[in-house]
Amino acid sequence: MKAFDVGGTTLFLALFSDVTNSKELLDLMQAGTLEPEIALLNALLIPDVFPVLAAAHKTLVAKSRGALTTRTLHSELVYNYSGSKHVRSIFLSSSGFLYLNFSMMLLLLYQISESLKRCGISDSTSYILVARFGASPDEVTAIKELIKGAEINLEELEGRANQAQIQKHYKIPALELGISSLADAITCRIAARDAL
Repeated sequence: MKAFDVGGTTLFLALFSDVTNSKELLDLMQAGTLEPEIALLNALLIPDVFPVLAAAHKTLVAKSRGALTTRTLHSELVYNYSGSKHVRSIFLSSSGFLYLNFSMMLLLLYQISESLKRCGISDSTSYILVARFGASPDEVTAIKELIKGAEINLEELEGRANQAQIQKHYKIPALELGISSLADAITCRIAARDAL
C-alpha cells in the first residue's frame, strides 16, 4: 500500500489482482458495513494513479464545502473518478438555489448509481484498486486482510488498463491520444466535469 499526499490528507492506494471475494466486498459495501471504509475501483479503467489523485482532490474539496454528492467520502471518490457529468448545475434555479422535483431526484440518483457501477467493482471483478483516506497502520493491515487477492505494484496499472473500454467510457477519441496520454485525458475530464 502506497501513501500519497492530496491537499494535506494522506490517500493510501493498493492494487490487487486475482481477487476472489469481490461479491462479498460489494455486499458489505452496499450494506454500509465494510470496515474499514474504502473505495473499491475497477482497476481496468485506471491507466495511472494521477487521475485517481485528481478525483481524490475533488472529493476532499467537496467534503470541505459540505457538498458530497454520495453518502460517504470513499464512494464520492469512485463517483468523481467516473466520467459522468455532474448534474447539480441542471437543478439550480435562476436565484442559485437547488431545485429538485421527484423526477429530477430520480435522475440524480440514477446517474450516481450508474457512475458507481461503472467505475466501482462488480461481483466478478478480480482486478481492484483500493483507496483509503487517512488510514492508520491498523487499517492498512485490515485492508490487506480484507482483500482476498495478490497485492501488486501500482506501476502495473498502465500495462493492464483496458484502453478500448477507457476510451469508450470517457469518450476519448484516438486523435486526442496523439497529443495526450490516456491518464491526462481522464484527468482533464475529471477536473473539468463541473465546469461543463
